[in-house]
Amino acid sequence: MGAIARAAANNITTSGVFTSDAITNSSVTGITVLANASDGITLISSQTASASASLSFTTGIDSTYKAYKFVIINCKPATSEAELQFNLSTDSGSNYNVTKTTTYFRAEHNEDDSATSLVYSTSRDLAQSTSYQDLSPDQSNDADSSASGTLLLFNPSSTTYVKHFIYVGSYIQAAPASNNNFVAGYGNTTSAVNAIRFQMSSGNFDGKIYLYGIK
Repeated sequence: MGAIARAAANNITTSGVFTSDAITNSSVTGITVLANASDGITLISSQTASASASLSFTTGIDSTYKAYKFVIINCKPATSEAELQFNLSTDSGSNYNVTKTTTYFRAEHNEDDSATSLVYSTSRDLAQSTSYQDLSPDQSNDADSSASGTLLLFNPSSTTYVKHFIYVGSYIQAAPASNNNFVAGYGNTTSAVNAIRFQMSSGNFDGKIYLYGIK
C-alpha cells in the first residue's frame, strides 16, 4: 500500500467518513489540479463606476466560455429617471450597434401601496434596432436607490447563431416603487460579439459590475 493510500485509510472512520483532521493544508500541498475544477462559473473581471459615463468590457468575452454572466450591483444614476442600458459590439468596442429584437415586462409595487401592476412595456422593447436596450427605466437617484440584476449572454463567439440574452433585475423607480424587470432577446448577428457596454440613458452613474464565464 502506498504512503498516500495508507494515510487516507488511517483517517477513515468505521462508517467510511473522513475524520475531521484528515485533510489539512500540508496534506494537499502536492495537489496542483482538482478534477472538474474548471467546470462551473469563473470570475473574469470586474469594473467599478464612480461618476462614470459608462463601463465597457472589451476583453474576456471570447470562445473560452459558452455563456457569460454580468452581475450588476447597486448601479445608481446621477440623474433622476435615467435608465441603465446596454449594447453589444462585434468589433472589440469600436462601435456598440448590434441589431437587436427584444421583449420587456415588469412587475411594480409603490412604496405607499397605492398601486401595483404587471405590464408588458412596448416602449422599452426593440424591433431590429441598434439602439441601447433599457434595463431599469425611470430609475430613482435618491441616496438609497440603485439597480441590481444579472445579464446572461449566450455563446457570443458563435459565427452560426444569433446572440441570445436574458436580464432579470430589481430597482427603485422614481415613484418611489419596487420594480422587478425582465428583458430578453437576441443580437441579430452571426458575427462574434466580443464587447459590451453599460451606461445610463443620461448622466453618469456609480456601481459595480462583475463578469463571469460559464462552461
